[in-house]
Amino acid sequence: MREAAFVKQNKEKWIAFEKAILLGSRTHPDALAEGYIQLTNDLAYAQTYYEGSKTLLYLNSLASQAHQKIYKNKKETGNRILDFWAYEFPLFFKSYQKTLLVALLIFILAAVIGSISALHDATFVRLILGDAYVNETLNNIAKGDPAAIYKGGSEIGSFLGITINNMRVAFLAFAFGVITSIGTGYILFSNGVMLGAFITFFYTQGVFFEANKQIWLHGTIEISVIIVAGCAGLIMGNSILFPKTFSRRVSFMKGAKDGLKVVVSTIPFFIVAGFIEGFITRYTQMPAWLAFLIIGSSFVLVVFYYGIYPRILNTLYDGQIHSPSHQS
Repeated sequence: MREAAFVKQNKEKWIAFEKAILLGSRTHPDALAEGYIQLTNDLAYAQTYYEGSKTLLYLNSLASQAHQKIYKNKKETGNRILDFWAYEFPLFFKSYQKTLLVALLIFILAAVIGSISALHDATFVRLILGDAYVNETLNNIAKGDPAAIYKGGSEIGSFLGITINNMRVAFLAFAFGVITSIGTGYILFSNGVMLGAFITFFYTQGVFFEANKQIWLHGTIEISVIIVAGCAGLIMGNSILFPKTFSRRVSFMKGAKDGLKVVVSTIPFFIVAGFIEGFITRYTQMPAWLAFLIIGSSFVLVVFYYGIYPRILNTLYDGQIHSPSHQS
């Protein structure tokens, strides 16, 4: 293989590994070890075929840096968990933002279908949400409190139950990726249809504003991270359908590991959503400005963390990698 072709084929992988080296303790040891093994393989190839080349000098330098970082201090830092959410995950997730967009589009399409179906068929909502829920909500609407269903149970009990249930749905969306992306697509689609029918139901009852003011207090984060969990399932499912240059088994293992990392990233968000639903949503008489402040803040938080922050962080570290002090 010509040297130029060798560099073109592996350039992105080397840059990603150099970025991981810059992160140091903020990068998972398994990721560093895997990257180091691949790097030494490339180094051995370059030593054989490109002796004395700039490529060989660069790989030697990078391997030396990696060896020092990996073996200088094996002790785990106390901020390891915080570093995962603050640095490791956002840097990692940027490459999967297009997959997140696909998950979002599937969910939106399903929600539109659910909404149209609910508008044209009064029985559709009962089919999707169940008679008991619909009847109870109709009674609450008649009493002038359409979101009164969120007042049931104790605050702590509701918080724990809701958080656990939301995580169950998220892991289900991820796990269905085992049967390829179609499985996760089904979970996203069914939840989207349910949401569309749910929201439209309140519209047909003339309490659209009153209901949504409360529902989206917790729903903004809850729905958003279910979509993120769907992205995790698509990552795993796509690894089966599109193994690229890997064997299907190796591709699946990588996809499952990457998808699980995405699911883990949603845990703090589900805790926040459960807290809001258990402790805040029940106060249905809160001022509209306060409700929409919470909703808007929640939306900005999710968009920033999964959409904007990964790009900012990658740009910063790419700048460090390509600065003169980091050139080989």
